[in-house]
Amino acid sequence: MRENGQVTSATDSPLPAVTRLIATDLDGTLLRDDKTLSDRTVAALAAAEEAGIEVFFVTGRPARWMDVVSAHVHGHGMAICANGAAVADLHADGRLIEVRPLERDVALDVVHVLREAAPGVSFAVELATGIHYEPAYPPFHMDPGATVAVAEKLLHEEAPGSAAPVLKVLAHHPELAPDTFLTLAREAAGDRASLTRSSPTALLEISGLGVSKAATLAACCAQRGIAQAEVVAFGDMPNDVEMLSWAGASFAMGNAHPAAVAAASGVTLSNNEDGVAVVIERILAAR
Repeated sequence: MRENGQVTSATDSPLPAVTRLIATDLDGTLLRDDKTLSDRTVAALAAAEEAGIEVFFVTGRPARWMDVVSAHVHGHGMAICANGAAVADLHADGRLIEVRPLERDVALDVVHVLREAAPGVSFAVELATGIHYEPAYPPFHMDPGATVAVAEKLLHEEAPGSAAPVLKVLAHHPELAPDTFLTLAREAAGDRASLTRSSPTALLEISGLGVSKAATLAACCAQRGIAQAEVVAFGDMPNDVEMLSWAGASFAMGNAHPAAVAAASGVTLSNNEDGVAVVIERILAAR
């Protein structure tokens, strides 16, 4: 969280002396509610890249669901996916170039703990190759080839190291309030894995311990010689909190969860009001 506890608007929040990288979440942040990009946002992204500012898409989505922005990839074309568990090359059809997996034995342990702590929970397993889910889990219509089985079977591998890496496990509860479920799960399994959420429903995303958007973004910036103070980040949900806290300057959307607002140094307009574009235009105007 920001030490000063103060949140300012998109027009008066301090910006870095030099902005070299923009890191933006997608759903609820860069994308409008209809999952499209406005013409203003498309123009702002292109202008930033033309000005020499790298743009990183940093999302909870898997690489195969990045088609919503694939037409607007410039420069390096890399994206941080699955809440930091994977780095994908969008110029190469989302090929994964780095993976920070959730070990299967840890995933099984978390599944067992959450079954006991939250009866009625159901699970999905997001592999580097696709998603699979339990019979009680809300079905993924975008992944018709998914295997349906209990999580213990989905996480089983015939021989150690023989199966695709686990990027994250998703846990859904049909009755608990989203934040209540997250608090309960963190108390029960937070010492084993990283737990967060980005959905308006009681759907948790479970990654390897220490894996987050912020951790992977920090590593990518270090590889490029980009300082933390030179990064501007945007987000709207609890899975953005670490990234918003880490970046030199950060903006929660006008539609953001209170935890995201508390973590950011400023608040911009909502995703439907081109809140990211508003700040990018200000960055470029200040150059």
